[in-house]
Amino acid sequence: MSTRIAVLGAGSWGTALAISLARGGHTVALWARRPEAAAEIRHSRENAPYLPGAAVPEAVAVTSDLGAAVDHADVWLVAVPSQSVRSVVGPLADRLEPGAIVVSVAKGIENETLLTTSAVLRDVLPAADPGRVGVLYGPSHAEEVAKQRPTSVVAAFSDVAVAGRVQDLFMQPELRVYTNADLIGVEIGGSVKNVMALAAGMADGLGLGDNAKAALVTRGLAEITRLGLAMGADAHTFAGLAGLGDLVVTCFSQHSRNRAFGERIGRGEATDEALGHSRMVVEGVRTTQSVHALAALQGVEMPITEAVHAILFEGLAPAVAVGQLMARDPKLEGAHFDTPALDGSEA
Repeated sequence: MSTRIAVLGAGSWGTALAISLARGGHTVALWARRPEAAAEIRHSRENAPYLPGAAVPEAVAVTSDLGAAVDHADVWLVAVPSQSVRSVVGPLADRLEPGAIVVSVAKGIENETLLTTSAVLRDVLPAADPGRVGVLYGPSHAEEVAKQRPTSVVAAFSDVAVAGRVQDLFMQPELRVYTNADLIGVEIGGSVKNVMALAAGMADGLGLGDNAKAALVTRGLAEITRLGLAMGADAHTFAGLAGLGDLVVTCFSQHSRNRAFGERIGRGEATDEALGHSRMVVEGVRTTQSVHALAALQGVEMPITEAVHAILFEGLAPAVAVGQLMARDPKLEGAHFDTPALDGSEA
């Protein structure tokens, strides 16, 4: 049965999902912020700046009119940068249809409030059923989804029945969707991994090698897990698609904007200079600020996050940060991944 889906955001991921949903027979409206961008996609049936080579089906209606995009939509798919979710979706609050499902694919934590994107959406859409607001996260680069390469993601909602509905909507022969009721765990995993990808890129830029990068990713997962547990997440979530899966792909992929940005930093570029090389938003930069503040608020020790923050915003040289991390006091590697509660002291 066809469902009316509004995709808010015509970046690479929003475009790839609009294409996939149209293949599934759904009625799709894709909103682009700039009228000229919407007109170009309508004319060429391609989003060349963000997803070159991927044909946008005629079934995808492309518009720059935000109200028209969400008109009578059964599902809102929010694919704008995480720091823009409030400003884009907030003015639409009175247009949300009763019973509509709101799915965020934006990965990040709002700087001003330290809220995850689903929490921001619940805040700006007071009429929405909280159980119908969730996320679709996982190791899923848009370039590969558009090429119909096998991909698995997870739909996380507090209402498991709604998660199942979203699973049915997005499932394709090449796109496998799992469900998870641990919304906060999935969001922490999917957001904080961008900070770790910056660190992984810095390691690449410094030429530290495979041993260092493997250790960084492993210890990064420990940091993500500690923060998630402090916020009430299920430890098992971090061994799943939005935890380990998303962390691995973002730290190693050629498609990863965060990893590529970190590599430039590792090679000696300043933060502003490195940002100038990316057409798309590098979510990890502002998420680093949020996670750094959130760790302090929760009393969780996150040394890699602290190092990335110091490099990006305090002028610490990446090579010096590596030396500081390696010189930390000896630690016991504990059972981070299956302990129901941690005090945050083991790092």
